[in-house]
Amino acid sequence: MFYVGVKHLNHILLDTKPIMSDMSIRQGVLFLMNVNGEEKWFKIGYKKIWIHILWKFYTNGKYIGEYKDGKLHGQGISTLTSREKYVGEFKNGKYHGQGTVTYHDGRKYVGEFKNGKWNGQGTLTFSEGETYAGEYKDGVMNDQGTYTSSSGSQYVGEWKNGDWNGQGTFTWSDGDTYVGEFKNGSSHGQGTLTYKDGRKYEGEWKDDKEWNVINYNINGKIQYKIVNGERQDLPI
Repeated sequence: MFYVGVKHLNHILLDTKPIMSDMSIRQGVLFLMNVNGEEKWFKIGYKKIWIHILWKFYTNGKYIGEYKDGKLHGQGISTLTSREKYVGEFKNGKYHGQGTVTYHDGRKYVGEFKNGKWNGQGTLTFSEGETYAGEYKDGVMNDQGTYTSSSGSQYVGEWKNGDWNGQGTFTWSDGDTYVGEFKNGSSHGQGTLTYKDGRKYEGEWKDDKEWNVINYNINGKIQYKIVNGERQDLPI
């Protein structure tokens, strides 16, 4: 195991230069280091070739690509020791434009960034196999998007603040479907639940429960009603 103490850090910095402000775009290899509690990108000369080889033990990250005015800027590859890797466009030191980022927990996002956050069109894949493809705003799912679970169930529709909100369609892996309104991830409002055998629930839903709905059998005949959450059988 390697240990970097104050003496080691000072020795490293003898052949290290912080990125200076420069309006021209440059290209090179930079390393992220913590100095006096602040992380900065440094250019380390090849006299310290061992730093280039063993950078994971002595620095917090490595960058290969373009930079400008002391910040990552343009096309580049950033690899952090926290196991986060980004390949794509940078602007003023942040992910900005088209890019791909892989996180330590196995998640992978491919798409648009703005000021370091997911923003615009993108696809997020989870380590368990779940995916979301659609619009993002300020780092969360927003507007139109499609979520597919690892089991094959799928939601297609409107999102707000990272959850199902508005009009949408949820299809279970067995073929049953709900088409209608959602609120905070639950069926809420007007909607229709149709089973693959033809049975149907149609009406108002509240927090994922039938609230004011009519149940139809496979022949389209009314079987019973639910009023304010209570079942009411029809007279024989």
